[in-house]
Amino acid sequence: MLFRHSKADLFVPDQTDPAQAFARVTHLGIVSHQDDLEIAAYHGITECFRREEKWFGGVVVTNGSGSPRKGPYAHYTDEEMLEVRKHEQRKAAFVGEYSVMVQLGYPSEDVKSGRREDVSDDLLRILKLTQPQFVYLHNPADRHDTHVATFLRCLEALRSLPKEARPQRVYGCEVWRKLDWLLSEDKVMLWVDQYPHLIGALLAVFDSQISGGKRYDLAEEGCAARMRPTLTPTRRTRQTR
Repeated sequence: MLFRHSKADLFVPDQTDPAQAFARVTHLGIVSHQDDLEIAAYHGITECFRREEKWFGGVVVTNGSGSPRKGPYAHYTDEEMLEVRKHEQRKAAFVGEYSVMVQLGYPSEDVKSGRREDVSDDLLRILKLTQPQFVYLHNPADRHDTHVATFLRCLEALRSLPKEARPQRVYGCEVWRKLDWLLSEDKVMLWVDQYPHLIGALLAVFDSQISGGKRYDLAEEGCAARMRPTLTPTRRTRQTR
């Protein structure tokens, strides 16, 4: 097992050897929950889609077992929801033609306190295996405490890398809210209009969330044809909407 949690899941959509799949990643997204990736790191996904020289890799840190559930999923147990969310994320990786999809399988509390060192060590291992040029994270001003905890674990892993091995750019991304409160000089703009149809296909696989009335699939599809501002808390770390 490459990773520390017993329920960690590794998926390579095109069935390439895992070592090669990690090594070819140029754009890496690391987020807390299933479907965060397809919103926060959509720029990286579209930059790599159908490109032989660029590949996107995804990492979801938590297991999704505590997800809200309604409609046909209303009576699912946490264990059943965990399996649903894992398979939904695998489907998104297949649709988006990711190089590799890692789900580390930690409960949220482990990311915040219980197994923080294990999480950071797993993330450091992934960064060493991929050596990406660009990394997409949550942002440090996020209102979701698990998102912030994941960002901190990522920061610990990045700081453990030698300076010469660190990514060219690290973007801190917003998932649900806007960054209009930031000054213009603290944001950059990322174009996400290369494949305006792709966002709908990616998010449609997360039926367990959409069936509950969270129609972010429609909201994000409306954003796909325009630029998204990004926040820069430091010279080295940037955030996107």
